[in-house]
Amino acid sequence: MKRALLVIDVQNDCFSDKLRVTHPQGSLENILAAMDGAAGAGIPVIAVQHSNPPGAGAFAKGGAGWQLHPEIAGRAHDLLIEKNLPGSFTGTVLESWLRERGIDTLVITGYMTQMCCDTTSRQAVHLGFSVEFLSDATGTLAISNTAGSVTAEELHRSILVTQAMRFAKVLPTAKWLESLAKQ
Repeated sequence: MKRALLVIDVQNDCFSDKLRVTHPQGSLENILAAMDGAAGAGIPVIAVQHSNPPGAGAFAKGGAGWQLHPEIAGRAHDLLIEKNLPGSFTGTVLESWLRERGIDTLVITGYMTQMCCDTTSRQAVHLGFSVEFLSDATGTLAISNTAGSVTAEELHRSILVTQAMRFAKVLPTAKWLESLAKQ
């Protein structure tokens, strides 16, 4: 197994009133621990940054909310990918970069659990990669729209259950870090 850690869309808008991640508590700290653990184990770290057109509500390219969170930007990463759709593979060099390095397993961290993390995991499986989905190093917020309302906890848990059914090995960050120490 050769892994790469994806840090998906941990951008300033996820800490603002536009898209404030509320569940689970401590997700940023767990993302940072995963990044540090990956770096210490020689696992490549890939930062993914979502871009919307200037003037868009969230992640407007070039705006303060679009920037990577300072803790993410301040840590080393092997590749920075800019994407415009939920899946980190769509319209990016991610797949070719991974294949050139013989990476067969992706570790998913970041935001939003139900959108970009879930989509990227499903894309990875469709492309033949294995996936590890860190349950407490991904996060989301409550959502209300024309289809209804869901709490952040319900939404997060539902995606984790679905991921574990078919797409990914779902585990907490501490257990993932333990697995690195055993290799």
